[in-house]
Amino acid sequence: MNHIGELISLGVAMSWTITAWFSDKSSRRAGTMVTNVLRLVLAVIFLGLLLWVTVGRPYPVYSDKDTWLWLGLSALVGYVFGDYCLFTCYLHIGPRFGQLMMTLAPPIAAIAGWMLLGETLSLKSIFAMVVTLCGIGISILSRDSGNHFKLDLPLKGILLGIGAGIGQGVGLVLSKVGMQNYADAIPSDSPALMESMLPFASTMIRAVIGSAGFFILLSLQKGLGRLKDAVHDPVTMKYASIITLFGPALGVSLSLMAVRYANAGIASTLMALTPVMIIVPEVLVNKKNIRLKEIIGLVVSISGVALFFLL
Repeated sequence: MNHIGELISLGVAMSWTITAWFSDKSSRRAGTMVTNVLRLVLAVIFLGLLLWVTVGRPYPVYSDKDTWLWLGLSALVGYVFGDYCLFTCYLHIGPRFGQLMMTLAPPIAAIAGWMLLGETLSLKSIFAMVVTLCGIGISILSRDSGNHFKLDLPLKGILLGIGAGIGQGVGLVLSKVGMQNYADAIPSDSPALMESMLPFASTMIRAVIGSAGFFILLSLQKGLGRLKDAVHDPVTMKYASIITLFGPALGVSLSLMAVRYANAGIASTLMALTPVMIIVPEVLVNKKNIRLKEIIGLVVSISGVALFFLL
């Protein structure tokens, strides 16, 4: 099927829209570190059960040391560094502006893909990426009385957002390298479903390393008491379960699947549509009116997405 990677990337953007919405709520209630530990531990459990049902083993079977090395690095960069920056960023500038900063991920992913994988982008692809990113920026930037775009945000939130974009972009490419190593390590007589379950097994490896990293950081901050309180809080656990399903379990696994079928820079650009998609729950839940600039941004972003399918 043509453009399967691009279609999966759009599904990832939808999953991350739900994740961003509930991550902000959970981080404000239980804290960034606690939220990340809970969602990644739950992801390990969920993915273990999924692998058990599909391939007969509740762990990433056939993975070798190179697979764990690259996917472990992607977890430390993408989860521990990138997601910590992202979730903390939400507390300072909110999920919509936090996702604006995540538009740094596509060009960073493209550069990392060029350095590590030798991937190249055609001029048409670069143009489509620029159009999409411009639409995302227009939809969430404000204008002053002189009709100039401005970004009036706390410096700490901006720096955390930049860190989040770097973490996701580089982490995505490291994941692709790890999955390539994983695919090479799978024997020819493996279960038929192993190939299709590869992204989920890869995500489980990342979740194991990521949860361990966050747990160590939480321990150093003497925050295990907060983790215990969160486990006994039904609301926090509900948020964590939703974040897990649409984040590490579904969204991240689909993102790894997307980069198997599409260029990392293109896939990352389409995944970056989350800031536009998050307008929908703001209208339905918060009863917010859509402003003209948001409509313009949405149209431009969709036009950019269309260019990818017309290339």
